[in-house]
Amino acid sequence: HVQLVESGGASVQAGGSLRLSCQTSGYTYSIHCMAWFRQVPGKEREHVAAVGETDGITYYADSVKGRFTISTDNAKNTVYLQMNSLKPEDTAMYYCAADPYCSPDPSDFGYWGQGTQVTVS
Repeated sequence: HVQLVESGGASVQAGGSLRLSCQTSGYTYSIHCMAWFRQVPGKEREHVAAVGETDGITYYADSVKGRFTISTDNAKNTVYLQMNSLKPEDTAMYYCAADPYCSPDPSDFGYWGQGTQVTVS
């Protein structure tokens, strides 16, 4: 079993920055993809970014390219999402997810954190 715990969500003004963290623990040997999704009430969960832990390849949604950066610190078992130039439309609950394979479809991910709220005004 794999546990994911997000942190770093906050309320910020447009143009500001935040860094989200996702601490992983448990049987992570099978995990080769870490991702961030976000969801607004009443809408589907949206893929934001992902990183393949074996090859280091990163994936980004078009809406965040050039503004968000996903990275990992294997020594700390942590994945980060650096968010710059935040916009009001970035407001959402942000979720960390893990799975053996990367996919933009949230239904393909087997492990999820509880979420951390980001509000941009």
